[in-house]
Amino acid sequence: MSTPNTANPGSTGSTGNPGGGSTTGAGSTAGAAGAVNTAGLARARRRLALARFWREYRRQRAGLYGAAILIVAVLLALLTPLLTDSAGLDVTQATGAKMAPPSLEFPFGTDESGRSVLLMVLWGSRVSLLVGFLAALLSMVIGTVVGITAGHFRGWTSAVLMRITDWFLVLPSLVLALVLAAILGGSIVTIIVAIGVTSWASTARQIRAQTLSVEARPYIERSRALGAGHWHVMTRHVLPNVAPLVLANTTLQVAHAIVTESTLAFLGASSGQVSWGGLLRGSYDWGAATAGAWWYILAPGLCIVAVVMAFTLCGRALEAVLNPRLRGVSR
Repeated sequence: MSTPNTANPGSTGSTGNPGGGSTTGAGSTAGAAGAVNTAGLARARRRLALARFWREYRRQRAGLYGAAILIVAVLLALLTPLLTDSAGLDVTQATGAKMAPPSLEFPFGTDESGRSVLLMVLWGSRVSLLVGFLAALLSMVIGTVVGITAGHFRGWTSAVLMRITDWFLVLPSLVLALVLAAILGGSIVTIIVAIGVTSWASTARQIRAQTLSVEARPYIERSRALGAGHWHVMTRHVLPNVAPLVLANTTLQVAHAIVTESTLAFLGASSGQVSWGGLLRGSYDWGAATAGAWWYILAPGLCIVAVVMAFTLCGRALEAVLNPRLRGVSR
């Protein structure tokens, strides 16, 4: 007959060890509390960083003006379907006279078909801003990946990537984008791809130079000595340090993409939808300048100038805030 084992109280788990269960529970509670404290500390640091960024950005008066213009432009583009009817873009439903000057009914005048130029400017802002943002995003992604890879990996990898980058730098980006748009066909996606894949080379060179500077710092060597791999070094150490440069360049790249899209539309490689560049092309085709229809040229032209200037002002302000050597310099 077996007898209960009462000689070794420690073998009975939590019953024999009065402090056993409590120790486990206390350890779990302490670990959870530590995780919560770490997450809270991270959120507090992010809030402080954003507050410091906004405090520095407010000192850049030109950047504030640029941000205000961009906010107005983006809001108008987003609210255009709610404020207007796209049916007015159809030439068969035009109600105005041919190239009529500005009036109460048509504040920006009309085009060659009697359509409201104001209506076309509002709907064209959606295409121009969309192409500008997405093309700049594609360009910055390609440039960042190529730049970090070329700066991190030395030898033949860096040499091949830099020769490809030099090839794109030598070729005229506008001509290459025009050729790609003509080959791939006219659509918004085509225009975005054509602009994005032809304008990343200068960004890649800047990111590579910044990557080489970051990887020369002592903590990168310590990270590698502790066993960090290539992916860890590039994503955890290099990318956060080049992110300010990427952010500042993105705003400038959006302005470049909008100008390029307008130029491509003016040259005939349009997406088939109303855009600011397409309006300039239409004014040229129908001789608005010789006919004295200045409103047909001025409205889309001023929109392009205003938005490009706003992005440029924001980009310069971001550069002044994020660059330690320029921080504190009010513009």
